[in-house]
Amino acid sequence: MTKTLSDFSANRLDGQPQSLADYAGKVVMVVNVASKCGLTPHYEGLEALYRQYKDQRLIILGFPCNQFAEQEPGTSAEIAEFCELNYGVSFPLFERVDVNGDAAHPLYDWLKSSAPGIFGTEDIKWNFTKFLVGRDGRVAERFAPVTEPSDIAPAVEKLL
Repeated sequence: MTKTLSDFSANRLDGQPQSLADYAGKVVMVVNVASKCGLTPHYEGLEALYRQYKDQRLIILGFPCNQFAEQEPGTSAEIAEFCELNYGVSFPLFERVDVNGDAAHPLYDWLKSSAPGIFGTEDIKWNFTKFLVGRDGRVAERFAPVTEPSDIAPAVEKLL
């Protein structure tokens, strides 16, 4: 049987387990995030996109990751405080995960195999790689780290 987003769970920043089945029927963007990256200002665009479309059933899920130049070294509490104070992030954030390698979170193994990157490579290349999942729970599209969240709005609208 083919997996969907609903087959996974992860711990939120507060340590509480979260079944991703709770987002069934929504358009979901999954993003690996970091607080000390040149792309960290993408938080602002992600929050704007979330606020614009959340009433139409868009949810953004942020997964902090420290695998790229150790740009997310903080504790869960530090990450939460940084995102709240600097970007007013109100979409769900999760505990730090690996997105590549043997310790990669199973969600990311599924995302990468469902939507390989350029030239068919599966590995995540950098922070702020974005995956868009349709209401059916299947990966619809993968976006490069440098893709501005506002540029993803048309793809979001198509799925809503």
